[in-house]
Amino acid sequence: MDRLAFRADLQGQAKLDAVTTLLDKLTEDLGKQCLTPDERDTALDQLKIYGRDPRNADPIFTRDGIETLARFALESDSRTTCQNALKCLANAMLLVPSARQTFVDLGYGPKACDKLKNDDWEDEFLASRVTLLSTYSKTIKLPTLIDETGLADNIAQRLAKHAEAASKQDKEALTDPMQVLSLTEITRLLFNLTHLCHEKASAFTATIPHLLVLLSKHDIPTPSPLEAPMGPFINALLNLELESPGLESSLFPDEAPGAIAARMVELLEQSLQGYPDHELEATVTPLVSVIHRTYARAPEEVSRIMRRALLPSEKDREGVLGQGDSTSAKMLQNLSNPLAPTLRKAISDLLFGLSGNDPATLVKNIGYGFASGILFEKKLPIPEDMGNPSTSEADASRGRAFNPVTGQFVDSEKPVDEPEMTEEEKEREAERLFVLFERLKKTGIVDVQNPVEQALRDGRFAEIDDKDRVEELD
Repeated sequence: MDRLAFRADLQGQAKLDAVTTLLDKLTEDLGKQCLTPDERDTALDQLKIYGRDPRNADPIFTRDGIETLARFALESDSRTTCQNALKCLANAMLLVPSARQTFVDLGYGPKACDKLKNDDWEDEFLASRVTLLSTYSKTIKLPTLIDETGLADNIAQRLAKHAEAASKQDKEALTDPMQVLSLTEITRLLFNLTHLCHEKASAFTATIPHLLVLLSKHDIPTPSPLEAPMGPFINALLNLELESPGLESSLFPDEAPGAIAARMVELLEQSLQGYPDHELEATVTPLVSVIHRTYARAPEEVSRIMRRALLPSEKDREGVLGQGDSTSAKMLQNLSNPLAPTLRKAISDLLFGLSGNDPATLVKNIGYGFASGILFEKKLPIPEDMGNPSTSEADASRGRAFNPVTGQFVDSEKPVDEPEMTEEEKEREAERLFVLFERLKKTGIVDVQNPVEQALRDGRFAEIDDKDRVEELD
């Protein structure tokens, strides 16, 4: 190859000329093998550097340029050449979306999937990245790709390798940058495949046990608990069929049935504390959904542990529920987070599930103030006896009644230091309540006896003069 002085800082026409020359030589080499292995790898390395900025690097992103790179990346016998070309190709597909479509149109998708059979972390990372980017093509046929390339098996086998290293507590493997990168990328690929092609999610069920091992063995990142690889683990589980038969031993292992659930709860606790409100929607919502699905099939001993960890505790009930920094308080606070509507729905579903999908139990667990919004969204009636002091599952044995509206222990409530109402004020308040109850009944949401109407019938209130009558509230 004619040796040109390589300069990474070339711009404008000089850079365009250099890129054109390199691609011409590489394309020629595909037919004549006119480059030595060192020259070929040097040319690809230089092209990779030029391709990091798409300006004045147009030949890389053309159909001919993508084909040249794909042939070196997926057909060469040299590991170094393949990896150098894969890096160029991955950068091109990342920076210029049209390159993804070109790659798929050229028919190289199945060959990229085959690369996942290689027992090499860097090959795994690069093949996962290229395949992941190709899933954004408008014409890719994912069901065919999954069925005809053994992609699901390839991913399961690679995750099994990672899980094996994690189970051995191989710190070197767990912290090796390339292994962590490859693990992160292949779990992202798994999520994209099951998200974009949900009808094929069952093909990836074999990955679930490996993901659960990885979830339990990897350290939780700080200060952002759902950074890679933890976040991608949870996202990958989101679309998989956790309800499939035979997964009980993975979700609830005999030696520690609650270990996986406890790790998820720990992740939730740290995430609710660690992320600001505007980041919760995208980061924490999948975790809440996976916890809910795990709880739905948990044995009673694990269900009990999860309820104790996620529902208000005795300490929470010393004050009004939803205050403080406990996990349950943070969950209740996010029921009114305007920046996270999907998270709000996920938390509502989880709390309802933790309450046995029973409205009365939900009110007892989190108080009418929070439960009413959940029940309204689910179009469920409010329990008729919600006005009576109650005890929750966690506190029934202690016999401490709590305010059904606020969830606070009655004996912890501070007396309100206000003067006694006059008889006239009581009558005015009674009429206001009468109007409000009548309007509430008309909505059809509740069907309860208006206590003011009952009191009037019983003769406990006297009529007041028209001039003193309270007008209806707007």
